[in-house]
Amino acid sequence: MLPFPALLLLFGAVLILQSTVLGYIAVYGIKPDLILLLAVFNGFLLGPRQGAFLGFAAGAVTDLFTGSYIGLNAISKMVAGYLAGICGERFYQDNALVLSGITFVCSIAGLLVDYLMLLSLGIQVNIFYGLFRVILPAALYTAVLVPILYGRVFRYFKIKGREL
Repeated sequence: MLPFPALLLLFGAVLILQSTVLGYIAVYGIKPDLILLLAVFNGFLLGPRQGAFLGFAAGAVTDLFTGSYIGLNAISKMVAGYLAGICGERFYQDNALVLSGITFVCSIAGLLVDYLMLLSLGIQVNIFYGLFRVILPAALYTAVLVPILYGRVFRYFKIKGREL
């Protein structure tokens, strides 16, 4: 695992990118979720416990930073990180395409948790609109970034001598 100060800097950079620059590359208002991607990478490489912890922490800070419903991102990112950790224990970790599929599924799971939590708060969103205009495109957009970024992350862990 990255040392805590390095992880904190990485998370800060990702949070700033997520809230500023990625707005310019949004497609039909949908942008990739780098915070979720960080939680998925962490869970996939280090296990469900680490993925859930980073997902929860990153989601909670995101909630505080963006002023959205406190806990909404924390729970959904925690679920995604945990699921990625379970998959990381069962799948070959050297293949970015496998992780792209896992990221797609974990993104859908996390966004469905968001949807269900919004429903429990009494916020009604049409399920077809939510699924086909938000959840699936956002999951696909996030999964497309995996082959671009994962090789560098995986190489870093191999160089550090971390037994994956």
